[in-house]
Amino acid sequence: MSLTTTPATASRATGRGGLSPDGARRHELAAFLRSRRERIAPEQVGLPMTGRRRTPGLRREEVAQLAAVGVTWYTWLEQGRDIQVSAQVLDAVARALRLDPAERAHLFALAAADDPSPVVECLTVTPAIRLLLEQMSPMPAAVINARYDVLAYNPSYTHIVGNLDELPFEDRNLMWMAFTPSRFREVLIDHEDGREGMVARFRSGMADHTAEPAWKALLARLRKASPDFEAAWQRHDVMKPGNGLKRFLVPGIGLLHCDYTSLWLGPRPSTRLVAYTPRDEETRERMELMARGLPGGR
Repeated sequence: MSLTTTPATASRATGRGGLSPDGARRHELAAFLRSRRERIAPEQVGLPMTGRRRTPGLRREEVAQLAAVGVTWYTWLEQGRDIQVSAQVLDAVARALRLDPAERAHLFALAAADDPSPVVECLTVTPAIRLLLEQMSPMPAAVINARYDVLAYNPSYTHIVGNLDELPFEDRNLMWMAFTPSRFREVLIDHEDGREGMVARFRSGMADHTAEPAWKALLARLRKASPDFEAAWQRHDVMKPGNGLKRFLVPGIGLLHCDYTSLWLGPRPSTRLVAYTPRDEETRERMELMARGLPGGR
């Protein structure tokens, strides 16, 4: 029996330019490696200038020497051959080519490999982001990382979580506040469902940070402090970060129906700006009163 492949079917199987998805990825990897190699002068890495060079930058054998890998192997890698690449070798190549954090992450992504030394998430909140938080008032807004640490927030946000300046740094964490006595736990309606979703997202995020001390320390604290967290953790549910509906009953203000929106501040789900926008006119008016420090109806 013969098998006939139509042009449309072949296009779906191979992608643009006649390349399969893996082939396209290896092609991009090859081009990226060549571009990084050609930008480095030999003297930048302590190699002597020997003879006339037909192309700028390092030769392939020089990159192989610096990375302590075989010349043939590196040549195949830069040619886009279908070969197995270990994370350790990619790490050596990244160092030899003097890749910055963004370039290193790109290299590992193109090679479809996990980085053994991922860049530690930067906790710096720039003045521009702080100004943005202030301008979002009366809507509560904050900057939160993948571990649920609250890194910055506007005054309206304190009506939901309380005055974080009064808390120890390690307690300024939404996971901790959701599972231990706190204002956040008191004002969050339907907190049981909300907390289970937080645990599922925390577990999903931790897959990229299993060896990091800060993640392990927070997990240990939560499991020790809260049987509810331990029960949710043992279910092994996972969920990616997203948007949704949140309801808060704020003392002196009333019920807030909010849309919860995340705006990512990096190339991958990690640090994000979160905002609670009013879902109805009554909530908008109560947020205005909240921002002005005035009481509202229930």
